[in-house]
Amino acid sequence: MRILHRVAQLRADGRSVISLCAGEPAGGAPGAVHRRAAQLHRAQAEFSYTPALGIEELREEIAAHYRLWYGLRVPTEAVAVTTGSSGGFLLAFLAAFNPGDRVALARPGYPAYRNLLTALGCEVVELDCGPDVGFQPTPTLLDDAVAASGELAGLVLASPANPTGTMIDVARMAALVEWSRRRGVQIVSDEIYHGITYGHGSPEASGDPERPKGVCALALEPDAIVVSSFSKYWGMTGWRVGWLVLPERLRAPVDALAGNIALCPPAPAQAAAVAAFRRASYAEADTRVAELARVREIALAGARRLGWDPIAPADGAFYLYAGVPLGQYEDSEAWCAALLETHGVALVPGTDFDRVDGREFVRLSFAAGAEAVTEALERIEAFQAS
Repeated sequence: MRILHRVAQLRADGRSVISLCAGEPAGGAPGAVHRRAAQLHRAQAEFSYTPALGIEELREEIAAHYRLWYGLRVPTEAVAVTTGSSGGFLLAFLAAFNPGDRVALARPGYPAYRNLLTALGCEVVELDCGPDVGFQPTPTLLDDAVAASGELAGLVLASPANPTGTMIDVARMAALVEWSRRRGVQIVSDEIYHGITYGHGSPEASGDPERPKGVCALALEPDAIVVSSFSKYWGMTGWRVGWLVLPERLRAPVDALAGNIALCPPAPAQAAAVAAFRRASYAEADTRVAELARVREIALAGARRLGWDPIAPADGAFYLYAGVPLGQYEDSEAWCAALLETHGVALVPGTDFDRVDGREFVRLSFAAGAEAVTEALERIEAFQAS
């Protein structure tokens, strides 16, 4: 966020700045969602509080979405609509864990997992998931964590992951589920980037042999907590609507917590989000993913040309996470700051995602589109040559 603030300052001063920071897909919500919102406002619909877990129509559509994409029968009562996936994580962590519980997650990883769990009094156990394990957890890493400091209460998984874009295939998911089940460890699966994938993963789990959506943890572990969102695949970041799929024992606790924390998710956004599940909305989102696949190839080719190494494969999401040649700079924070000031390109330093080994890594978001990414890579090449 400090980087984005500096981007705004530079632009206000008349500088040309290309920001490849935000995890925000270009294009916004599908047309059907906008039209639905416009219809509701023209009709002067009265938006009062909804049920804490969301309106029934939207919960039903989300349940149907799991049948369509994964062939899974999710009961409507298992779905909790949340204020974005951020609100979903807070509710899930509050309901599933107690202060002092030890919860494992991958490093590098999305920093909000660590920050929320720490704020709630949990002990975060970071698993060193480097290139040798595809930037994703393994049972061996979990065994090592237990041997080093004791049993775990939870395991947070993310596939596709932020910042790496790496995915957990069926075999690894099955191994992680089996390990967790034996030890009574609660899995929380972040699946907000499902649908934004590039031909990797598991067709048999996704129900779509052409382009897998991602492996849903529920296909292997019905007791998992799944977190998802309208923000990424549907491009609805500012609408602030996400959801949880919950095991039966956590539904009442989450309902009670949700009513205390936010009363309900945004009512107008819920009503409009129903239209995200229309056939035209899926088609529109898939068209954008196809364009992201093209930009991904531009980003990967550019990173290789720049000598970045290692490069996470970016099987999904819209990020490129890679090691950069630091040259005269102490770490990736200094490298990114200099790149922004001298050549007007904003990237995120790896230290945001990995406080141990992230000093030589950066994250580039290629969601900004082909033109922006192409020009940014040219500017980075000039920066590295200077």
